Amino acid sequence: MMRQYDLVERVKSYDPAADEDALNRAYVFSMKAHGAQLRESGDSYFSHPVEVAGILSDKKLDCDSIITGLLHDTVEDTVATMDDINRLFGPDVARLVDGVTKLSQIESQSDQTKQAENFRKLLLAMSEDIRVLLVKLADRLHNMRTLHHVGRLEKRRRISRETMDIYAPLAERIGIRDWKDELEDLAFVELNPDGRLSIINRLDFLRNRGGDLISLVMDELTGTLKKKGIRSMVSGREKTPYSVWRKMQRKNIGFEQLSDIMAFRVVVESVEQCYQTLGVIHSRYQMIPGRFKDYISIQKPNGYKSLHTSVIGPENQRIEMQIRTRDMHEVAELGVAAHWLYKQGNYTEGKQYQWLRELLEILEHADAPEEFLEHTKLEMFADQVFCFSPKGDLQSLPRGSTPVDFAYAVHTEVGNTCVGAKINGRIAPLRTQLNNGDQVEILTSKTQNPSPAWEGFVSTGKARACIRRYVRSQQRKEYISLGREITEKTFRQHGHEFRLKAIKAVLKQFVLGSTDDVFFDVGRGQLTGFDVLIAVYPEMKNGANPVAQAVNPRLGGDSDNAVPIRGLIPGMAVHYAECCHPLPGDRIVGIVITGKGVTIHTIDCETLENFTNMPERWLDVAWDVDSATTHVGRIRIVLANEPGSLANLTTVIGRNSGNITNLKITDRSADFFELLVDIEVSDVKQLTNIVAGLRATPEVNSVDRDQH
Repeated sequence: MMRQYDLVERVKSYDPAADEDALNRAYVFSMKAHGAQLRESGDSYFSHPVEVAGILSDKKLDCDSIITGLLHDTVEDTVATMDDINRLFGPDVARLVDGVTKLSQIESQSDQTKQAENFRKLLLAMSEDIRVLLVKLADRLHNMRTLHHVGRLEKRRRISRETMDIYAPLAERIGIRDWKDELEDLAFVELNPDGRLSIINRLDFLRNRGGDLISLVMDELTGTLKKKGIRSMVSGREKTPYSVWRKMQRKNIGFEQLSDIMAFRVVVESVEQCYQTLGVIHSRYQMIPGRFKDYISIQKPNGYKSLHTSVIGPENQRIEMQIRTRDMHEVAELGVAAHWLYKQGNYTEGKQYQWLRELLEILEHADAPEEFLEHTKLEMFADQVFCFSPKGDLQSLPRGSTPVDFAYAVHTEVGNTCVGAKINGRIAPLRTQLNNGDQVEILTSKTQNPSPAWEGFVSTGKARACIRRYVRSQQRKEYISLGREITEKTFRQHGHEFRLKAIKAVLKQFVLGSTDDVFFDVGRGQLTGFDVLIAVYPEMKNGANPVAQAVNPRLGGDSDNAVPIRGLIPGMAVHYAECCHPLPGDRIVGIVITGKGVTIHTIDCETLENFTNMPERWLDVAWDVDSATTHVGRIRIVLANEPGSLANLTTVIGRNSGNITNLKITDRSADFFELLVDIEVSDVKQLTNIVAGLRATPEVNSVDRDQH
């Protein structure tokens, strides 16, 4: 354990202005507060905050951060209070200690909701002062170094998974690479000890077979650059077992196929020399295609800059090279700790903090803590692609992103109103995956709204959170509207006046806060209209449930009392059965599905047989004649196997203003194809016209509407 004198001297060595008295007081205060407390290893608990302070001092952090490291567990685990911290060490230290203290329970909770909620608190705390995150990472790093003393295997694995999912990516995002590497490797020990041991054995075998290969390569690189007049500092290292394992998993390749088990770093005097060095290396050694990345011209979101390339280097080895200046090297090694931005209060300024602002936006849009945690993992884990707007503005996105992700990265409103995109000047589908260097122009319309289908192909947490937020809001509106219609209809059928005041008076019976909440539950099938009726008129409780008589399954309902259906957004409160594909003009019936709203079927749909003994689920519905929504009709076609027959079929559909959304060949022979075709139409009349047109086409042997 580091002694008091040693810690103070270490801080004073890089920060002569550090408050020596405050450091001494913090050391003594923490030691007395923790007293005889012990860790699971049997060591004094006080050794933990001292080691955390030492880890922070290795990164040359300011005096307040070191003091926070010493005090971070005192309020949570001892009798010390925030008032004590504020009185003895000032408001800045108190604020930092409070920010870390609020997160201290995260390690002892396995419930995902609690974990996610604590991560939400961590984000908010570090958005106010990034030093909260630095202390928390140092705290986690020391806990991981001593994790082997924890007796329960499941607890060790849970902590390791949390470290791999949250803390290691955060360390990478703020640019502290060595912390990230160590956290990953320590977690890897618990999560996959056999895999780690296998990688270590393979690395040992290569090292023994090749001798001191790293020194040989370093000497040859240094000599090559010296001949060209470039002063440089060359260093080399093997990649960590986890980084080797992750690359094997990500690329689905064997150990022998890895090209960059050894990585070498060349530090030079200037940016010009970086590119000069790159030229020397590429002219001296054979470059591996597709392995060059210029992070100087386009830096990473955390401020990292370097040139990366892979070559067939000395001793005929495939090696990875990183070329950077001394300043770039300092940022690469220390990350945010190299900037000292927290001294000036610029915690969320600059491009290296854009990811933090984006996470705060996701926090605003996420409905639940677990959802926020899911989106955040999406945001932190992915590799990057760099794309440009027509004006040349750069957007850094996860690999696999689409124009919709790009639109939401520009602005939430741009994403919400996106109708199309041009990639490098050409119109492209919104689900197109973007590549490095693409120029993306987003086309918008004030009448456009996010589509639920977008969630299936977007990659960024922000885009997914915004889409889900819109879908939820629209879903609630539809459920409320449908629930009110159902409730009003039930009241009318029983000869009672529908009054909101009467429903407000019985809210306590449903343990709900508003009439909208009641209608919401009715709309999604959690309550029935009759439940609301008997709550308002208890004397109806012994009467017959009118739902059973509301709809005759084979005759249809009373159109005067029918609930008008809209279903403006597929899959919302009202959606259409894919077994029979009902269209405006068909006689229809609704089936209430708990938690999903109402599914609309044609009156002769065979699926309705399954609900014969559940009359409470039947709902009398009618088409909303004012709705301009298109619907999907399905037809089954037997088509001659002749050149041009499919073209003639699609021409007939197009001439009748139909839009094919899906086409599937279900059977084929030498003479005929049998097809299922889904067509967007306005009503059954339009589909009938299409069917008639197809029957008049010589190549069509038969065509019928498919409803089963």
